[in-house]
Amino acid sequence: MADTEIVYINFDEGVKRVVNNAALYVKLLTKFKTDINLGEIGTCLEAGDYEKAQASVHTIKGIAANLSLTALFEKVRNLESQIKEKALQPGALDTVQAVYAETLKKIDEVIEKYD
Repeated sequence: MADTEIVYINFDEGVKRVVNNAALYVKLLTKFKTDINLGEIGTCLEAGDYEKAQASVHTIKGIAANLSLTALFEKVRNLESQIKEKALQPGALDTVQAVYAETLKKIDEVIEKYD
């Protein structure tokens, strides 16, 4: 069985979301890169502050959805559900961090190509 390709950035969909303005989309991806930090989520979870962790995850989920960062959106959505239920699965945050790191690499590729 062949692995399906993971879609980190759905560029065409993302550009459509900003009225077909590729330059604006690339600018928003650049802003995402500099503004989003997953470290706060881990810190909140370690402190037992599930409410703040959920708020942070929810924000990232929304931004990922709006920017069509498909894989990150899916993983963060799953993490948010686990945090809501206070039933964090082992490695769940690590999985999100790995997808986030790969998403940043893909963002760099898009920025290099379109900037």
